[in-house]
Amino acid sequence: MVLDALGRKCPIPIIMVAERIREVPVGEVIAVKADDVAARTDIPAWCRMKSQDFVREEPLLHGWAFHIRRNY
Repeated sequence: MVLDALGRKCPIPIIMVAERIREVPVGEVIAVKADDVAARTDIPAWCRMKSQDFVREEPLLHGWAFHIRRNY
């Protein structure tokens, strides 16, 4: 699953992930596209707080894609 949060300010990308992560099977990866620089720290922090795996940050032409593996 890919969530497009481009053009949205934090905490909206985090809210989008929190609302949709249950749709992703355990062990699978969700990608969040965001261009708000705060997402670079907020998304990994959310993963730590919620015991989800932050897999990687991928640079895009505009913003980044943050890959999160669902643990539970």
